[in-house]
Amino acid sequence: MKIDFHVHITPPDIITNWQKFAQKESYFSLLCNNKYHKFATAEDVVCMLERDSFDKAVVFGWAFCDIGLCRYVNDYVIEMVKKYPDKLIGFAVVPPQDKEAVKEIERCRIKGLMGVGELFPEGQGFDIENEKEISNFTKICRDLKLPVLLHANEPVGHYYTGKTNVSLKQLETFVKNNPELKIILAHWGGGIFIYESMKEVKESFNNVYYDTSITPFLYDSGIYRAAKAMGLCEKILFGSDFPILPASRYMDVINNESSLSENEKSNILGLNARKLLKI
Repeated sequence: MKIDFHVHITPPDIITNWQKFAQKESYFSLLCNNKYHKFATAEDVVCMLERDSFDKAVVFGWAFCDIGLCRYVNDYVIEMVKKYPDKLIGFAVVPPQDKEAVKEIERCRIKGLMGVGELFPEGQGFDIENEKEISNFTKICRDLKLPVLLHANEPVGHYYTGKTNVSLKQLETFVKNNPELKIILAHWGGGIFIYESMKEVKESFNNVYYDTSITPFLYDSGIYRAAKAMGLCEKILFGSDFPILPASRYMDVINNESSLSENEKSNILGLNARKLLKI
């Protein structure tokens, strides 16, 4: 089974009137005014999966600051997962520091969503190092055994829209503060995975996973060989970041340039996700 672990979906009315919503959501506005940005409905995702020979996708909305807007999009995710239960796995999005975040996560879990994310610490204005600020959020995710997907980006290289100032040190602090929480760091964790060659980091990152989203824009095939050399292929989750990129954009490199064995490919393309989500 092939699973795309990083896919954004948006309700049709928000797609049509995105400028209206962007007026009150500065980070959403920033992302939408990027030449690479695209929107997708659930139907677009199902078509992509069928076209690119993938079985399922983990889908979620955008990391809005407004809990009411998050709730509205979570409802769309819930509805679409019910409509396409064999194709879509839903995650909820909340602003972690909001007083209603716990209640919303509980509601979404009852409705069948299986994780939380993708969250944008800088874009949503929360401090991942501040245990007090987000302790209620991390506790409910831990209690409900919900994995959390966090945006991460590399601290070097060219600037692009959405590249934030959240440091690798801040990510490490969040991980160390939440040793029992399953954490997925998007976009290869901004490169932090390389530090798992340090014994103390490897131990504290025992419950950390990394997704491959946006790889073609950032890395060559050596990124897969690095993960392989470090023995991390059971912690890598295939993610496309559709609709920015389709799953098909990754497959030639994975199949022909990555040096991954067939077993390692199977792990990255779906088996790791199935184990993490217990499906």
